[in-house]
Formats: sequence, structure tokens, C-alpha cells
Amino acid sequence: MSSTVTATRTDAAPVDVAEVDVTNVRRTNRLPGEKPLGIARVLAFAALAFMALLWLLPVLWAIITSFKTEADAASGGLDLIGPSGFTTQAFEAILSQGNVYIWALNSLWTSAVITLITVTISALAAYAFSRLDFKGSRWIFLAIIASIIVPPQALIIPLYYQMLTFNMVDTYWGLILPQIVMAPIIFILKKFFDAVPVELEDAARVDGAGRLRVFFSVVLPLSRPILGAVSIFVFIQAWNNFLWPFLIINDTTLMTLPVGLQTVLSAYGVQYSQVMAQAVLAALPLVVVFLFYQRQIVKGVATTGFGGQ
Repeated sequence: MSSTVTATRTDAAPVDVAEVDVTNVRRTNRLPGEKPLGIARVLAFAALAFMALLWLLPVLWAIITSFKTEADAASGGLDLIGPSGFTTQAFEAILSQGNVYIWALNSLWTSAVITLITVTISALAAYAFSRLDFKGSRWIFLAIIASIIVPPQALIIPLYYQMLTFNMVDTYWGLILPQIVMAPIIFILKKFFDAVPVELEDAARVDGAGRLRVFFSVVLPLSRPILGAVSIFVFIQAWNNFLWPFLIINDTTLMTLPVGLQTVLSAYGVQYSQVMAQAVLAALPLVVVFLFYQRQIVKGVATTGFGGQ
């Protein structure tokens, strides 16, 4: 029979604990690695704030003028509030004089379809240029990049005759198809795909995945930030496009919002408050889109800049 004896040591030497004067500890809200806010950074932030204010002044002026009466807007005064006060007459006139809701739906529908087709085609083309080494791929890619310098206005007449030949004038597809190829989007996505590690795709191919399966299951999930950013850029460009919809569409029920609002203004002459109200109405959906997806835009642009070193 054995017994266990536990001994407790009571003669341990005391440990000195240094006293810390917490009143002399400098508190900071800076993140790890963040540089202190020096004079140079303060001046840089001040300069950026000044430039932002210069950019916002025309926007604020348009909003303020849109809430003035036509007489106050035409007077040319610099008052923020006109003698007649704020009014929504300009917006009421714009909304009542045309098919604004139909035009807004047309813009939303065509911009969404253009965005979907453009991003899909551009992503497939960019992945092919990034990963497939086929004959003439470099020259084809150089030709696509060189097409960026061609002014879109130079292609208006050939595109119009092409749509006329295919009987697509005054149709949605005649409005959509000429806008679905964008060389800058192919270039941006290709630079991003070049930065994606090839080892991830090799691991998927070892498991039996084909080229398309790798693209849709591996590459696209990793490309969500940049795809979101370019999608918003394409949507904004399609929404703001005026020249091509103005030329290809004559039916008022098929017009987009910028074109339709311009026909309303042209019919009633130049009315400054209504011009500003039209600008505010046309830009409002884009502002909403940016407010909801600004994180994706910033993240996508930052990712592209890092990947395209």
C-alpha cells in the first residue's frame, strides 16, 4: 500500500512588480503601422477636400436651381433660396409632360442587359487571353487595346447602317448590341486574371475539372470584387449614353431616360429650372447605385491596381 504526499512550498521569494505610471502613457487611435498625422498629410487632406468641394459645387448648384421657380432661375442670381422660395414645379412639369416612368424602365432594362452581356463576354475573353496561349493571341489582344483610341463617334455611321441592314432600328436590340463590346473592360479583367495564382487552377484540374469548370468555380468566385466594380462602371456608362440611343430610337415608348427628358425640354424651349431638374432625375439612380455599392467599387479598383503592377 502506497501513499502520496503533496508538499506546498511556502518560502518562495517575493517577486518585485515594477510600478507603471499610467498618466504618462500616450494614448493613440492610430491603427498598427499607420503613420502619424503630420503637416504634409494635413495639407494633402486639405487640398483633396478643396478639390472635392470644387467638384460638388456644380452638383449642389444644379440641385438648388431645380427647386427654384423659372423666374428665379432665369434671373441669374447667386442666392441659395430664390425670392419665391423652394418649389417642386420643375419636377412636376418634367414628370407630367412625358413618359418618364417608361423611359426610366427602358434605361434600367437596357443598362442591365448591356451590363450582363458585356461583363460575361469580357470575362471570357480576358480569361482566354490570360490563360490560353493560342496562335495570334498577342496580336489580337494588341488590336483590342488599340481600339481604345478609336473615338466612338467615328463608328456611329457604320453601326447605324449595320443596324439598318438587320432591321434593328427602333428596337431594344439595336440599342443594346452596339454597346456590349468594351475593350477597357477586357484589359482590366485580363490584368486581374494574370494575378490569380495558377496553382489554384492546377489543383482543380487534378481533381478532374475542365477549363470552363475551373473558370466558373475557381476564377470567378475569386474575381467578385473586380467583377462588381466593372459591372457598375458598365451600368453607369450605359445609363448615361445619349448619342447612340438618340440616333437609333425614334419611338417615344422605347426611349431611354436621358433621351426622353431631352425631347421634353426641346419641345418647351430652354427652361433652366427644368434643365436642372432633368439632370437631377437622370443622375439620381446612379447616385443610389454608387451609395449601395461604393465598397465594391473601391475594393475592385484597389484590387485591379494591385494586380496590374
